[in-house]
Amino acid sequence: MPDAGDRTFEDTLERLEDIVETLEDDPPSLDEALDAYEEGVALANACLDRLEEAEQRVSELSVD
Repeated sequence: MPDAGDRTFEDTLERLEDIVETLEDDPPSLDEALDAYEEGVALANACLDRLEEAEQRVSELSVD
């Protein structure tokens, strides 16, 4: 599994959506669910970081 930092935003979001769908539609064992949740939190944080970086870049471009 690639690190969240090695994925594009779209790939990270797609993986996060896959995790959510799996947890909703086909609940795994408790240990697997906890692992998936942990991965999901890391992916969500990676998405938020990317969005904040993009917002900062847009803000900088708007000033110039």
